[in-house]
Amino acid sequence: MNKSNKFSPEVRERAVRMVQEHRGEYPSLWAAIESIAPKIGCVPQTLLEWVKRHEVDAGVRDGVSTAEAQRVKELEREVKELRRANEILKLASAFFAQAELDRRLKS
Repeated sequence: MNKSNKFSPEVRERAVRMVQEHRGEYPSLWAAIESIAPKIGCVPQTLLEWVKRHEVDAGVRDGVSTAEAQRVKELEREVKELRRANEILKLASAFFAQAELDRRLKS
């Protein structure tokens, strides 16, 4: 996921806060988002994603929070590194075991 972040975290937070503050003034969440998004300079779908992400992180909506997703990503990276190290150790062990057998046979 290499997206360029056109909007700073502060702008995102402000936009989400605006939606939350003015949500009651519109007949639906989408109507509020469609009204506020042009003021921020983003498309409504982007603002909706920010609102959803905020709600998940706040525990209002079901889903995996940003912190949990980051933790999973770190653990997956660690597992990958450990598997790579384990494979190297297996190969090295096999190499030295073979070298020991070869040495004994020559003696």
